[in-house]
Formats: sequence, C-alpha cells, structure tokens
Amino acid sequence: MIPYDKRKGKIWYNNELVDWQDVKLHVLSHGLHYASCIFEGERVYDGDIFKLEEHTSRFFHSARRMGFEIPYSEEEINESSKKIVLAQNVKNGYVRPVAWRGSEMMAISAQQTKIHVAIATWEWGSYFDPKLKLEGIKLNISNWRRPAPNSIPWDTKAAGLYMICTLSKHEAEKQGYTDSLMLDHEGNIAEATGANIFFKDKNGILHTPIPDSFLDGITRRTVIEIAVSKNIKVNERKIKPEELKDFVGCFLTGTAAEVTPVSQIDKFNFKVCNTIIELSESYQQKVRKKKAA
Repeated sequence: MIPYDKRKGKIWYNNELVDWQDVKLHVLSHGLHYASCIFEGERVYDGDIFKLEEHTSRFFHSARRMGFEIPYSEEEINESSKKIVLAQNVKNGYVRPVAWRGSEMMAISAQQTKIHVAIATWEWGSYFDPKLKLEGIKLNISNWRRPAPNSIPWDTKAAGLYMICTLSKHEAEKQGYTDSLMLDHEGNIAEATGANIFFKDKNGILHTPIPDSFLDGITRRTVIEIAVSKNIKVNERKIKPEELKDFVGCFLTGTAAEVTPVSQIDKFNFKVCNTIIELSESYQQKVRKKKAA
C-alpha cells in the first residue's frame, strides 16, 4: 500500500487545492502535541458523499466543544468536500476533513493559534477484509475503558479520544483478533475501537448501548432507522458483558465499517444470521441510491 504522504493528486488545504505531497504542518503545531485536533470520516458512494451535511454539522460541533472556531461556514466545507472529491475523481472512497490548532503558541494555552483545515479523499474499499465481513470478525475485550463523560468531550471526533482505541486494536491484533470491544467507565459494553455495536437476541430484538459516553454514530442512527422500517424492535439500553452469552447475533456499524458481522467476542460466539445480512444489504442500497434529478 502506498504511504499516505507519498500519494498523488490534490488536498483541499486552507481553501486551496495543494499538491498532495506538499501539504505540511509544523512539528510544533499545537494539534500534534496537545491533541487539539478534530476530524470526520465520510464515505463516497458512486461519486456522492453519504450524509455529507450531517458529518459537517458534527465536525463543527466537535470544533465548538474543543473551543475553537472553524474559519469557514458549513456550506463552504460542504462545497469544498464535493470539490475535492471531483478533483480527485473518487467514485467509491473515503473523505477525511480535519482541523487543528497551529504553531503560534507552544504550551497548554492556545488562544492565539490559527485554526487550519484540510480535506483529503481517496479511493477506498472495505475497512475489514471482505472475507472476514462475510464470516464475521472476532473481537477481544479491551482492558482500556471509555472515560467518564465529565472527563472528556465524549460526543466529538477529537483526536485524543482515539489514543486508547489504537492501543486496544493493536493488542487485539497481537492476540489474533480483528478488533476490540471496549467497555465504558461503569463496566458496561460501549463500542468497538471505531464503530458502534449491536446485538440480536433469540426473539429477533436488536440491543445496542446507549451512547452516553461515546459517539452516537451517523451509521448507527441510519441502521436503527432501517431496522425500524423493517419492524425490527431496537432496544437502546445499558448492556453488561455477562449478557454476551444471551445473544445469538452481533454486528458493528460505522462509516468505515458500514455493517460488519461479528462471529466472536472473547469466548462468546455469534451467527451471521439473515437479519444482519438483510440490514447490511439494505444499508448498501440506501447509501448507493442515486439522488433525484
């Protein structure tokens, strides 16, 4: 795979289309040292960014929660996102808007730093191996927990929140798993390292954790809407790890993960059942639906 700093094309950077390999930030940027950085992850299907406006709205929410102001309007970011997808000729791929504090100050305080914004996009297939998505991926249970909501800006896509996700995923991969299940600060099931989680019980009801200390994903909400349209009951609630033995199905949802079946969490096994397959197919139909002329 080509390293991301060696690719070709353009990146939208502070309102200009800059050659990919010329997009730089200084090593003393505040965002690098103190995690004053926010981002989004968006999917392109058949040339269109799925739920672009919702992602951009969350991007601005994250910035406000982090105490800085994006120097462009939401409309400008939307149009710039479309512009770079067109410039890169991405048909089915990924979009990464990111904003961070610059290098004007180097200490905890960052009141006078400039806010930089970039939007990159590239062709990108499945986040997980397609074969694994058919068979279901395997998760361990992380030793790291989602922090209490009064200790972090938990409802944002802020860079610092993903440090324990990387640690968790690396440990899972060392153990032969694909990903890791994370618990919240109370010991309840929270999410995977970069995706929300759902369970199916013997009666066909879906159960998913209440997102009160982790991100309420846009894909999560979309899948709930699809399930409800199919008369599948969805129960949002606190879920204890000991309940894993009671579920027959499990899957992840996320912009990157889309709908990914899970076949195993620790010692508990799940079936890739028809309900999960149908939800995945319905999701693909929804994201690839052409906009009305």
